[in-house]
Amino acid sequence: MVKVPTRDRLIEAASNRFYRDGFRNVGIDQILTDVGISKTAFYKHFESKDDLLLAALDEKGDWLYSMCQKVVWERGGPTPEGQLRSIFDLVDMFLDDEKFHGCFFVRAAMEFPLPQEPVFQAAARNKMTVEVFITQLARNCGVEQPEDLSRKLCLIIEGAYVTRHVTQNRDTKRMTRELADMIIAEALDSRSAEPTA
Repeated sequence: MVKVPTRDRLIEAASNRFYRDGFRNVGIDQILTDVGISKTAFYKHFESKDDLLLAALDEKGDWLYSMCQKVVWERGGPTPEGQLRSIFDLVDMFLDDEKFHGCFFVRAAMEFPLPQEPVFQAAARNKMTVEVFITQLARNCGVEQPEDLSRKLCLIIEGAYVTRHVTQNRDTKRMTRELADMIIAEALDSRSAEPTA
């Protein structure tokens, strides 16, 4: 059995606690109990709870980026369009998860709403990484305004996360896919439209 480093165990435990119970509601003692270490051991890895929170955000961001890549390459098929649409396979996976409580980064930004706060900045930075990834997929499709398409798709994704979390409506997944398909089809159609004389 591979032993997981203490720092990694702290980040995982903190991520689970923060996501489920809220970032401000969770104290260090709760995380230490989950991991089974002392405060002295904790301070060998992190200076404070905020330091741990920032590490958890970046770790979650790295994980999400790798999941985006994995899903695109495994489910997207050989075409740029298929790869772009496959992002919503990942969204479906999140919406189907029984432990889903909305977007990790949005939840952090809501609890630390001032743009100058390090937690807000970390959340925004990790959200932007996903938007840039989707922009590249849109660019690969040859659409005229890939950044615009990416922002629209990200808005649909955020709406899906909020709606599913707040209403618990499982039909959110279907509606999300329909909206995304419409927006993508519109962008692809404008790409291929011939100018009139």
